Amino acid sequence: MVRRIYVEKKPALRQEAAGLLNELKSFLGITALTGLRVLNRYDVEGLDEETFRRAVQTVFSEPQVDAVYDETFPVPEYPHRILAVEALPGQFDQRADSAAQCIQLMAGVDRPLIAYAKVYLLGGRLTEEDLDKIRRYLINPVESREASMDKPATLVRTHEAPDRVAVIQ
Repeated sequence: MVRRIYVEKKPALRQEAAGLLNELKSFLGITALTGLRVLNRYDVEGLDEETFRRAVQTVFSEPQVDAVYDETFPVPEYPHRILAVEALPGQFDQRADSAAQCIQLMAGVDRPLIAYAKVYLLGGRLTEEDLDKIRRYLINPVESREASMDKPATLVRTHEAPDRVAVIQ
């Protein structure tokens, strides 16, 4: 079973979001952008409920500075857009790997499967052109891609083996 949580800094501590909002408005000239929130999304598979709850409070978040939301999170009032960014398949995701290692050490369990994405809540009446500019600014196509907001049924990745490998001479 895949469990999903979102972690966000408490309002007074959202410097990353404030800085990025300023960059998008000043560097890209997106004046329609009125607000920005940044959430860290974790999908976790392979943990029992008790271990997962402990990990939420010790690995995924710091209760003093972070707000944690389950699969639903407080979405700002209209108008807003959501953009999620994740590592490309096969690309090393240090945040997900570190979280899995910490949980393994904390609970003495097998390393769980974890997928991570950064979710941006963009406030304002943004055009498709504005969104394209933001995507190009936030997504490095060499290492990341836009992520789906749908929760996967499993985090196990399977890859089909090719029937025959081409030989180039």
